[in-house]
Amino acid sequence: MTARTVGPSEPAPAVDGTSVHSRPGATWTGRAAPTTMESMETPTYLWRRSREPQPLEHVGFFSGAFRSRTWRELAYLFLVTAWSVVGFVYVLAMFALTAGLLLTVVGGGGILGAMIVGARGFGAADRGLARGMLRAEIDRPTPFRRKKGLWAGIWSMVCDGVGWRAVAFMVLQLPLAVVTLALAAVWLVVPLGAMTHWYWSRYLPAVPDTQGVLHRGAELVPDYFVDTAPRQLVMAVAGILLFFVGAAVVRGLAHLHRMLAEGLLGPTEASLRVASLEQSRGRAVEDADSTLRRIERDLHDGTQARLVAIAMQLGEAKEQAVTAGASRELTDLIAAAHTSTKETLVELRELSRGIHPPALDNGLGVALETLAARSPLPVQLDVDLPGPPAARPAEAIETIAYFCVTELLTNAIKHAQATTMHVRVWVRARALRLEVRDDGVGGAVVLVPDAEGHHSGLAGLTERVGSVDGVFTITSPQGGPTLVTVVLPLHV
Repeated sequence: MTARTVGPSEPAPAVDGTSVHSRPGATWTGRAAPTTMESMETPTYLWRRSREPQPLEHVGFFSGAFRSRTWRELAYLFLVTAWSVVGFVYVLAMFALTAGLLLTVVGGGGILGAMIVGARGFGAADRGLARGMLRAEIDRPTPFRRKKGLWAGIWSMVCDGVGWRAVAFMVLQLPLAVVTLALAAVWLVVPLGAMTHWYWSRYLPAVPDTQGVLHRGAELVPDYFVDTAPRQLVMAVAGILLFFVGAAVVRGLAHLHRMLAEGLLGPTEASLRVASLEQSRGRAVEDADSTLRRIERDLHDGTQARLVAIAMQLGEAKEQAVTAGASRELTDLIAAAHTSTKETLVELRELSRGIHPPALDNGLGVALETLAARSPLPVQLDVDLPGPPAARPAEAIETIAYFCVTELLTNAIKHAQATTMHVRVWVRARALRLEVRDDGVGGAVVLVPDAEGHHSGLAGLTERVGSVDGVFTITSPQGGPTLVTVVLPLHV
């Protein structure tokens, strides 16, 4: 944690006394990432995969009964029945507790929301079970994000779509599990009994037929007993065939569970599509930042160096013209060209700093310290960023954060009549957070762009923060103070 007061500072910014939140939607760039081993689990790939039907593995009729997959799936049918009872009891308890607390909206809504979100845990367990025993490829759904505030938080939990799909899965899973378990049990008992009928039928009690003749064997239809050698052989052969048929039935029953899990426990196509759009938007932001930095390097190493050389040559030409007694018109013309070149060089340097401040090469903390040290307004800087073992925020994120502080500092100096400013930077909940406060007159307003696209610096910051799905909040009542909070993702 670094807390220090440095000279200069920055802006005060503003808003009209209300809070402004910027969270523009993602934009689709139409550019897809290459499908490499590293990108096989990206949202774009998962969205495409979700639209492609997963073919069933071909299993031979006779070989299926001897494959480990069949017996693994049979074990799943037994295990999932017991587990589905637990999930069903959870759902009953959820609705029972909610009904009991209906008179207290906060209590009932809180219990319902908490248990809906808690159903995600059952969904995760069911995904793991299906993945381990059915080899089902079920991707994790989007994580739950609770909104701030009591009512907003309760409502976000109650409206959690992933949790409700998990609840629906637990409700449907129990009857399906009971039916599939019964069919699986029949498959085990009937073929095994038919194949071994020749052995255990001798222990059956003798049963008379309609003519009074006693028989020891299964009575398949009236007066038809399996108690002769040919009939015993047919029974055994039928049992063997039923055994192989039953293996295919087990695979089909397991596939029903697989489809139910994939349909309710995985991410929806809409959420995958949103993730794909966010990924594409992130690539566009990173590409734009890389392009701007390349332009900045080209200006610094190429154009700026040539302008320096031209300025030096014009300076020498001016001196030689004076020494040689050249006409005043020629001397003034060379001097004007020299001055114009130097002014262009200054503008080019400012442009380069606007694209990518060199101070950011050493990190956001160092860049902000340098900015505060050069500011004519006293700035109290409080920076708490993770050390080297932790990954730095993306370069594009650091650039946006730096320009936010720069613009707000400028506003504080030019418009807010501030005498001091406090800048706090920290990382929490996987987000970079900025808090800028000044003691100015307040009344800052984020202006809506006019017909020609002109807007205030604050509106530009709002758009820039929103381009990476950040949040820009400003409160600036008349008389001050002005408080600006910026929340940026660590990576785009």
